[in-house]
Amino acid sequence: MTDPLAAGVALESLPLFPLNTVLFPDGTLSLQIFEVRYLDLIGKCFKNGTPFGVVSLVQGREVRQRDTAQPTGDAFANEVFADVGTLAHIVEFATPHAGLMVIRCNGGARFRIRERRQLKHGLWVADANTLAADLPSPVPEDLLPIAQGLAHVVEQQEQQAGLSAPLLNQPYRFDDCGWVANRWCDVLAIPAATKQGLLQLDSPLLRLELVGDLLAKMSGS
Repeated sequence: MTDPLAAGVALESLPLFPLNTVLFPDGTLSLQIFEVRYLDLIGKCFKNGTPFGVVSLVQGREVRQRDTAQPTGDAFANEVFADVGTLAHIVEFATPHAGLMVIRCNGGARFRIRERRQLKHGLWVADANTLAADLPSPVPEDLLPIAQGLAHVVEQQEQQAGLSAPLLNQPYRFDDCGWVANRWCDVLAIPAATKQGLLQLDSPLLRLELVGDLLAKMSGS
């Protein structure tokens, strides 16, 4: 379930992980960690049971790249990422060999960055505030086909993958606007910028309506 954090809770020096994806509350994210700047971070988060922040990249790459336009030295390509992200809580952790960590995370509360700064070794940290969690919102009758479609996708995936590898975190909440909209965002192959826009919406009903529009366009109806 989503973090039980009220809106406006201050998060100081929150470590950030910029990615070419968007993590939604109650979603899942699997990562292979090998960059030096993240190995220590992830190890500390797992040991201390603390989250890190996932933010969507607007410019730059997930793996730190040297800036080829600059003279040879310690210059790296610029990284730009969204102001709104999601807390990631590590639920599975493994170290297959030295220099590699494999983790699975659950999405927690959304947050908005107030101030960001990059440390010498390349890690980003931010001062941020949590955003309000979606209030329970029943799926209106006219949007029920969207929830039913998601239930069908989940059923198909579970039949193919088996119960040992569920597509989504349980409990399922096919009767809730925000949960249904977020889970469609998890599974749909849509641009990260589109997902980011949906993440930032405070209205779960509007988010679900827009997801319905996307589904309609993708089906050609």
